[in-house]
Amino acid sequence: MRTKNGLWSYGLRALVFNLMLILGVAGPAVAEAAPKRILALGDSLTHGYGLPDGEIFPVQLENALAENGVEAEVINAGVSGDTSAGGLARLDWALGDPAAPPDLVIVELGANDALRALDPAATEANLDQILTRLDEKGIPALLTGMYAPPNLGPEYGAAFNAIYPRLAEKHQVPFYPFFLDGVAAEPDLNQADGMHPNGAGVAIIADRIAPLVIDALQ
Repeated sequence: MRTKNGLWSYGLRALVFNLMLILGVAGPAVAEAAPKRILALGDSLTHGYGLPDGEIFPVQLENALAENGVEAEVINAGVSGDTSAGGLARLDWALGDPAAPPDLVIVELGANDALRALDPAATEANLDQILTRLDEKGIPALLTGMYAPPNLGPEYGAAFNAIYPRLAEKHQVPFYPFFLDGVAAEPDLNQADGMHPNGAGVAIIADRIAPLVIDALQ
């Protein structure tokens, strides 16, 4: 048998529950996490030279992340033909509103520096500045590496190839050693120029880099 106070308490709980049903909050409110925002700062490999929109790196990385349960928007800040100097010059513009910075910046630059046989010291200085500025702004970065074409000789190759691991160590950022890993020199995975991945090649790149991106976001 319920007491008078017990009946009153039961009625109050019932009233509150009915009000919650009316307002649509009968269960605990669970706020959906906003998609992660990733800025892909790069050259033609990021921009998607020669590819339809659905096959470019930012789109395929979004898909690879989604397959791993991570909802993300990958912003295409790639410019075909861009060098490390060009990436540095447009960094602030690419980052956009300082009040809403990206959750991660993927830095994919340097391939065109090597193709033009630019001084590796200058390339390193530019990438160093990019990573320094991101650190100063409190924006996490992920650095992707590149190898110099073998026709430039072993001396140039050794100087250029050492840039990326050295910078990753200096800035303590996640490092993907070779952006074209598993794709370079594979005819079936590249366009006719032999330099730019086709859609299948980009899919491999996105799948391979996605776990590192997920770790970086966490």
